[in-house]
Amino acid sequence: MKIREPAKADFAPVKAMLEDAGLPTEDFAPEYLAFVAEDEGRIVAAIGFQGFGHAGLLRSLVVEDGTRFKGLGRQLVAALEAHADEQGVREIWLLTLDVDQYFRAMGFEIRDRAEVPAEISGTAEFADLCPEDATLMSKKIG
Repeated sequence: MKIREPAKADFAPVKAMLEDAGLPTEDFAPEYLAFVAEDEGRIVAAIGFQGFGHAGLLRSLVVEDGTRFKGLGRQLVAALEAHADEQGVREIWLLTLDVDQYFRAMGFEIRDRAEVPAEISGTAEFADLCPEDATLMSKKIG
């Protein structure tokens, strides 16, 4: 397995993976694709990110069914955190419906929606695409 920055050709297979996993894709654009995991030339996992100065939104961590439980998700989150830190991001935010325990194990904490920075709350993912009962989490980095 190889974690790498995405190429243009990676967007379509990643979007298909997101759709298959039931994750929002309506506003997902190539510039939000941060890292992919590749196995023998095939994309098996990906993570997206949208940066806003000192805050960033982790968008849709997805791992193909056959490659789950091998640490790829953690590797992608670690790569994203290192990249975000280099870009001056100090806190990463995310919304999740059912994997809050997974992110909690990586140091993310549940937060109240009133605490979210305006840049994050103004995204389509936050405002429209994720349901109100999605769990909001964040992690300070750097």
